[in-house]
Amino acid sequence: MTRPAQPEARAAVGTIVVAPAGAEDADDTGPGSEGRPLATLGEAQRRARAAAAEGTHDVTVEFLDGTYRLTSPLRFDAADSGRNGHTVTWRAARGAAPVLSGATPVTGWEIDDAATGVYRARVSAGSDSRQLYVDGKLARRARISVLPSDITLTPTGFTVENPDLAYLAELPDQRRIELQAMLSFTNRFAPVESISGTTVVMRQPAWDNNTWGYDVVQAPFRTPQFFLLNSRTFLDEPGEWYLDPTAGTLYYKPLPGQDISCARVELPRLESLVEVGGTYDEPARGLRFEGLTFSGTTWLHPGTSDGYANQQTGAFISGVQPHRPPDAFASCSAGCREFEASRNGWAQAPAAVQVSAAADIAFVGCAFVNLGSVGLGIGNDAGAHATGVGLGAHRVAVVGSTFTASAGGGIMVGGIGPDAHHPSDPRMVNCDIVLRDNRVYATALDYLDQGAIVASYVTRLAVEHNYVSDMPYIGIGVGYGWGANDPGGSPEYAGRGLYDFQPIYDTPTTLSDVRVVGNHVRNVVQTMHDAGGIYTLSAIPGGVIDENHCENSGQLGLYFDEGSRYLSANRNVFAGTAGQWAHANNQSGNHTGDLTLTGNFSTNPAITGIVDGQRGNVTRDNVTITADAVPGEAARIIDAAGPTGKYRDAPGP
Repeated sequence: MTRPAQPEARAAVGTIVVAPAGAEDADDTGPGSEGRPLATLGEAQRRARAAAAEGTHDVTVEFLDGTYRLTSPLRFDAADSGRNGHTVTWRAARGAAPVLSGATPVTGWEIDDAATGVYRARVSAGSDSRQLYVDGKLARRARISVLPSDITLTPTGFTVENPDLAYLAELPDQRRIELQAMLSFTNRFAPVESISGTTVVMRQPAWDNNTWGYDVVQAPFRTPQFFLLNSRTFLDEPGEWYLDPTAGTLYYKPLPGQDISCARVELPRLESLVEVGGTYDEPARGLRFEGLTFSGTTWLHPGTSDGYANQQTGAFISGVQPHRPPDAFASCSAGCREFEASRNGWAQAPAAVQVSAAADIAFVGCAFVNLGSVGLGIGNDAGAHATGVGLGAHRVAVVGSTFTASAGGGIMVGGIGPDAHHPSDPRMVNCDIVLRDNRVYATALDYLDQGAIVASYVTRLAVEHNYVSDMPYIGIGVGYGWGANDPGGSPEYAGRGLYDFQPIYDTPTTLSDVRVVGNHVRNVVQTMHDAGGIYTLSAIPGGVIDENHCENSGQLGLYFDEGSRYLSANRNVFAGTAGQWAHANNQSGNHTGDLTLTGNFSTNPAITGIVDGQRGNVTRDNVTITADAVPGEAARIIDAAGPTGKYRDAPGP
């Protein structure tokens, strides 16, 4: 996929150099050379388009060192494409570490309350953000913990039972306050409408959407944790912040030993940084991004009346649901027929960098850091793309890149709607995606339900030799739909009533030929539940899970969830899993099966739901080991797992 390097003389013909704002000798009327770079990315893009249109050579835009603060996202469409097999490359200049940022630096701090140690700073009136980054770390929005016994949940909100919380009724800006519910596999947000006395009314449709279905606020699958967020009054812990957009005032309580006058404080303004996408007739093509850092975004949608009615891995219910019964708070707190009508309309969290309706796109040696949602979205549904055109990602490679310290997950490939699994236009199919030698760690810090690397419906996907670590939920997840969209449907979902609202398909989905090979996954499923280091859903013909090293999962090692079929897992090493090293959900009549597990090594011998000779399963020659007696073959797999070549010892955790 990566084209051979061109001779130096030829490369120089199409090289355009740009500098960050305020750089000395930068001039948009100049030649765009290293000595006299361009002053704006807009002019660099205009010249790159003109040069690419000639179709005679590769074009390179080189970024000199510094921070490029965007006032709007960079959008690349067919006009930005390489022609006649040539590539347009946007890359860091030699020795440079350019940052594309959607944030504004915050300075001019002064004490606001000496007794509590809270500082304030002026920001532009109207600025809003759900994230704040201080010295490269995500600061926590002001919050208080609320015990389940402190409140009684109702169909319209909740009643305050703890008299110590009586002050809530006196708080200003009540519509900015949110309830966060950390449940089993969902992490939900809903904003407040009003507080009067002990009655809290939540905004709609966020509350309705968070109180029907599965693992809901009033009926979670495990003991919930509740928080009230986003009031100046809640700002009582070091490292917390609150933003008053109307007054244009940001408040922050520094960490112990932190000098706020010297701290690097970044307040995100943009919700996306780079949008790569054309149309199915005229896709974006032949674009390469190399050595760039993407940083400084937020995602405001969870604070709207929609909230974040999370379902799993960044999917959420959006808008008023016409099929929701009036008594759903009681009748549909553990699923119901009408809830099934919502599935085909679920939305996806957008990414800071987006690729759809595009082909031959590469991100090499880039960093995705301090972002407000998913880092990189490839071929997601149309609603998750600012271009308005989703899916249709062909031949996309992400190599040697880093994803960390963001509010959301690392990489999300594929959509979840009907056009993702049974496209109405064959050009919508996401295919030939390569994720290799990347590092995804310590991210999904706000949206705990999101995974490090997740792919839904994609044809020919390679997830190879990545490092995944310190995640609240799934490490690597492949598949979607719980088997309901596979040929013949699912007996379980027939019983639930899904097929009253959608067809039973007689053809396979677009999900096939997936390779999850040689990855190192560690310290995952650390906060949420019902997950594994490697997680699958639905039929994946040609699915291969080989020679991965998974250690210290907080629950399962290898989790074949509903409808997982036609997968083989060979010569993997699972060490220190809290639960079973392998588990298949074959309950309630779903078709989970046709799984082959051979030659795997595990320190926990437990395996459930996969019996040799039953449901088409093969489980043979799997070996229980101890940490202090690792067989040679297992040691080889451990040593080879993770990034390779020049990326093996790249900076990381």
